[in-house]
Amino acid sequence: MAEALRYPTWAPPPSSSAPGANSGGHLLERPGDGVESIKIGTSAKKLVAENAVIVFGRSGCCMCHVVRRLLLGHGVNPPVVEVEEAEEAAIVDELSKVSGEALQFPAVFVGGKHFGGLEKVMATHISGELVPILKEAGALWL
Repeated sequence: MAEALRYPTWAPPPSSSAPGANSGGHLLERPGDGVESIKIGTSAKKLVAENAVIVFGRSGCCMCHVVRRLLLGHGVNPPVVEVEEAEEAAIVDELSKVSGEALQFPAVFVGGKHFGGLEKVMATHISGELVPILKEAGALWL
């Protein structure tokens, strides 16, 4: 029987349109296990638009891990962006502008819209509504 290949989370390559435009180098770092660190100057709005499902949370947040594991159980491999304390206020402000509402971490975005936090993800999972939402957003194909 053929062995399944792990599908890596896609991260856009660094923009090379203007030299020195992104002094931090890559848009995302990959410290391991699908968790990403956001650099200052990276547009959270762009990350939300480019990913069917994305999770933003504080660095080392256990609730982000729970959300990620639940989504992995459904076959979705969402990028988890860990925000450092120094960048937290700026990222929350930018994400609040994207969603149009105040939010707190962990913040899950599905289909470019703010979905909620851990409680909302768990509630929709338990009620059986999570899979259709993920299919509609293009995160699941089956």
